[in-house]
Amino acid sequence: MDRAQQQRIDRLAAQADLPDGELLQLLKARDDESAAYIAGFARRAAQRYYGTNVYLRGLIEFTNYCKNDCYYCGIRRSNSRADRYRLTGEQILECCEAGYALGFRTFVLQGGEDPFYTDARLCAIVRQIKSAWPDCAITLSVGERSAASYRALYDAGADRYLLRHETADEPHYQSLHPASMSWRHRMDCLNTLRAIGFQTGCGFMVGSPGQTDRHLVKDLRFIKTFAPHMVGIGPFIPHHDTPLADRPAGTLELTLFLLSVIRLLLPAVLLPATTALGTIAPDGREQGILAGANVVMPNLSPVSVRKKYELYDNKICTGEEAAECRLCLQRRIESIGYHVAAQRGDSKVAYPAHT
Repeated sequence: MDRAQQQRIDRLAAQADLPDGELLQLLKARDDESAAYIAGFARRAAQRYYGTNVYLRGLIEFTNYCKNDCYYCGIRRSNSRADRYRLTGEQILECCEAGYALGFRTFVLQGGEDPFYTDARLCAIVRQIKSAWPDCAITLSVGERSAASYRALYDAGADRYLLRHETADEPHYQSLHPASMSWRHRMDCLNTLRAIGFQTGCGFMVGSPGQTDRHLVKDLRFIKTFAPHMVGIGPFIPHHDTPLADRPAGTLELTLFLLSVIRLLLPAVLLPATTALGTIAPDGREQGILAGANVVMPNLSPVSVRKKYELYDNKICTGEEAAECRLCLQRRIESIGYHVAAQRGDSKVAYPAHT
C-alpha cells in the first residue's frame, strides 16, 4: 500500500466521505494491504454504533414467481425450467413461529414480483405477523410496487423495505434488464419508500457484467447521498438458465473492500454479510463481518422450497433446517469474536430524508 492510498483511507475514516475522483483512485489502488487497513477502520466504525453485535434476519422466500425478466436472475419470467412455488399465509406464519423460538426478531419476506400477492393478500399476512409477534420487525423485499401499495403495506405494519437499486448508472441498468423495466422508476420507488417512512435499504451487485470502477463510484455516491438505513451488496453469481450464464462472477476481494468503504461512508448503516458471500467462499460471511458488516440472514423457508428459490447457482444452506442454519451461523460468528443479538436491530441513526 502506497502512502497516497493510506492517506485516502485515513481521510475517508475521518470525514465519512471522499470526492468522487479520490473514491475512484481508492478502488483502483486497492491491494491486500490496503484492504486489511480499511477493514480495521470499518470494524471499529461498526463497533462504535453496534458493539460486536451481529443481527439476525429470518429470511422467508415465499414465492419464486416473477413478472420480470432480469437478465441475471434465475427466477426470471422466461426461465421455463424454474420449479415455481408459492407459500400460503399459514406456511409463512409457521416459518415465523419457528424463527421466533430460535431468537429471530426480524422477519424478511422476500419474493419475486408475483401479481398473485395483491395488496390485500400481502397486507393480511403482514397484519397477522404483527399481531402474533408485535416485538418483531417486518422487512419486505418484493420489488417495485405503486406508491399506494407501499403505503398500504406500511400502514399494515411493515417496518423496512429492501429494494436494490442494482446500479446507479442508467445505461448499465438497462444492459441488465429488459426495456420494460426502468432505472428511473426504480429510483422513484426508493424515494417513495423513504418518504412514506420505511427504514429503506438499497444495494447493488458487485462484478455485474459491464460494471466498471466508475460505475461503482456512482453507486457509492448514490448510497452516500440517499443515506439508506440498510445497504445490501453481494457478488454477481451467474445462473445457468439466464442470458448471462457465461459471465464471470464477482469477486470476494472487491465485495469485501466495498463493504468496508460503505461502512466508512455511512458508519451507522446496517450492512449484511450476504448468502452470496458465503456461496463464493466457505468463510465469506465471516470475512464480511470482519470487513464491517453486522447483519446475517439465515433462511427460515421450508427446506422443501429452498432449492427452488435459485437466483444464482450453487446457493448455500438449501438443505438445512432453520435451527441448523441458526446454530451454524452462531458458531461461525462467535468464532471470530462477535455476538449474535436476539434483537430487532434497528438502525442506530435516523439519517436525514433524501431530498
